[in-house]
Amino acid sequence: MMFQIVKEPIDVSRVIEAVVDRNAGAIVTFIGTVRELTKGKKTLYLEYEAYESMAQKKLEQIGAEIKQQFPNAKVAIVHRIGRLEITDAAVVIAVSTPHRADAYEANRYAIERIKEMVPIWKKEHWEDGSLWIGNQQETISYEKGIPKEMKS
Repeated sequence: MMFQIVKEPIDVSRVIEAVVDRNAGAIVTFIGTVRELTKGKKTLYLEYEAYESMAQKKLEQIGAEIKQQFPNAKVAIVHRIGRLEITDAAVVIAVSTPHRADAYEANRYAIERIKEMVPIWKKEHWEDGSLWIGNQQETISYEKGIPKEMKS
């Protein structure tokens, strides 16, 4: 199994290769990419930060949770941090299982758990400002680099 936080582009084929199994009837892959439009705003780029050692442990925990639910599953999760441009892959999840329904379910479980518990944050950059997303309570927002809470 492979669980990594990386700063370079993710090699999708390497993530898939990590879960190839002679007894797997399915490999489901999720590739989360940077999109240009979010809620009608044009994104210029994203910046991801992580508490790397903890994030790695949490990815491993997600893999263990999937193995509990699907004992024959193989899981690989790689999340990229740093500056990502439009269309770059931010996260790649590959899950193999003997049957396709389990692979789909386990893959969806993985991305939902990542969003829920892994200490990774992204800052969306637009032409008119930026905003940190995933800062636990999503309470900090920035306009032209100045926290809204500080503007009066």
